[in-house]
Amino acid sequence: MTSHERIRRSKAVQRHTGLTFHVATRLLPKRVRHPTYVLYAFFRTADEIVDAVDPGPPAEQRRELERLRAAVLGECETDDPVLAGVADLRDRHDIPREEIDAFVDSMLMDVDKGRYRTRDELSAYLRGSSVAVGHMMLDVMDPDDAETARPHAAALGEAFQLTNFLRDVREDVREYDRIYLPAETLRSHGCSHADIESLTFSDGVAAAIRDELRWTERRYRRGVDGIRYLPEDCQFPVLAAAVMYADQHRLIRERGYDVLSARPTLTVRRRLGLVARAWLHWQFSGDPLAAFYEVTDLETPTDAGEVPSRVEYAHDPSSGSD
Repeated sequence: MTSHERIRRSKAVQRHTGLTFHVATRLLPKRVRHPTYVLYAFFRTADEIVDAVDPGPPAEQRRELERLRAAVLGECETDDPVLAGVADLRDRHDIPREEIDAFVDSMLMDVDKGRYRTRDELSAYLRGSSVAVGHMMLDVMDPDDAETARPHAAALGEAFQLTNFLRDVREDVREYDRIYLPAETLRSHGCSHADIESLTFSDGVAAAIRDELRWTERRYRRGVDGIRYLPEDCQFPVLAAAVMYADQHRLIRERGYDVLSARPTLTVRRRLGLVARAWLHWQFSGDPLAAFYEVTDLETPTDAGEVPSRVEYAHDPSSGSD
């Protein structure tokens, strides 16, 4: 299949499954935009193996994920345009095998694991489901100083994923029997995974969601601060993605942290408005952090009286400086 057809197929997957990411991707330069469509389609293809309405037996899901891994790594032939496209991207952008392995391994975790006891335990999942994504995007963008940008890309990838977890608590437990809220956070506020399973909202659940929002917002600060290390033509699109994802936190707070009765959702009009406001602030200041906080209305960790958590992600040794 031609590269044009691969991009068309990949773009269609992104448009129908990830509106926020699709809007931000449209802003990227062509040299990054087309590879991003292909990567996103790959992520969704793998995700749908474990999130299908009828996913099939666990052994079958594992076989399918291993087939994807082998195809993308060039270890077997494939007629799937998305997988062939990713294999080609790996060669052209020197995407390390370890990032593909980490991503597929996280999908394998979803086959068998539906509960997380601690943030440390959740970090192992995030290494593949979000950090690997950030690393692959960085390889495609190809900044001058990739190693300086890398921990920031990892933090922003984590932030996006954690926001999705907080937005999708109800959907994840009802449809997939998964809870990504660490048991230790719930327990510290007198509640448990059982409360989430029964969709029982309480002051304790609200407090746990509030804590996880604050934790996630520290990752946004770390991630957005690294946008300055990206190529100039990629900086605003990544900032636009950050403000759209982080605006979910506003919705959650407006609901009194109740993510159990309904799923908070941004309208298309709101998304486009956020992008426009971000552009204006970006043009005025040229500072990604300043624009981010002006548009999202999030408090900075310092303004909110935050202190670094006792639990930090092992792959990001500088994260204690957030």
